[in-house]
Amino acid sequence: MSLIEAIIFGIVQGITEFLPISSTAHIVITQLVFGYSFPGLSFEIFLHIASVLAVTIYFWKDLQKVFVGFFRFISRRSSSDKPMFFFGIYILTATFITGILGFFLSDFMGDAIKTPGIIAAALTLTGFALIFIERFHRTGPKTEATMTAKDSVIIGLGQTLAVFPGISRSGATLVVSLLCGLNRETAVRYSFLLAIPVILGSTVLGVRDFTPEMVEYIGVLNLIVSFIITFIFSILGIIWLIDFLKKSKLIYFAIYCFALAAFVLFYIDPNTVMDI
Repeated sequence: MSLIEAIIFGIVQGITEFLPISSTAHIVITQLVFGYSFPGLSFEIFLHIASVLAVTIYFWKDLQKVFVGFFRFISRRSSSDKPMFFFGIYILTATFITGILGFFLSDFMGDAIKTPGIIAAALTLTGFALIFIERFHRTGPKTEATMTAKDSVIIGLGQTLAVFPGISRSGATLVVSLLCGLNRETAVRYSFLLAIPVILGSTVLGVRDFTPEMVEYIGVLNLIVSFIITFIFSILGIIWLIDFLKKSKLIYFAIYCFALAAFVLFYIDPNTVMDI
């Protein structure tokens, strides 16, 4: 891998990780464009660590608020800490559902979901979901203090759909959160905070793929550069998305998903089994 390619991979991962356009699909397409086949999920997971570091730093105050409120409620039973205690429970609930179901689904379906046709169909579904939530659904009034355990279960189930490459994790959680009646600000924050345990969980599962052979294949300098670039562009992506959602519409992401689906369908060999 050249240094330029390492930079490109970092930019792609950083920008797409938190946008509702499927970072997995973009990394796979980038691999195909450059003719790379990384062993297992090692390189993608390595870049995910940079993304989760970025979101953790950006939402550090929110995380601190949830952690402090969660444990203070356990020790003091203060009513003022109750909303953050349950918000922490809802994050753990959605994460548990996603982790368990995602593991069994991906193991059960195997390579059947890694074809260009499936990825194109998943991107198209993501696009239609974004259009529906933007054009035909009113934003609800729920906040961290008023969402329920039922909401967290439904959102966890929705997030599980991201096991299909082409279904955006952030897009799925955002759409399902809005369907459950969360207001847009809470839905966005919940989606970002859910990313932290989910990505960390996938990192733990993928550690076995991070071998000396993988490091040699990519190059130490390239790994360092791609990590730094991913971190920087993840921060920029988070800032841009939050600002974008305040004044623009999700339909623009839907159009992009349709265009990317067409590219996958017409320009990638349909017999290819993606290395995901």
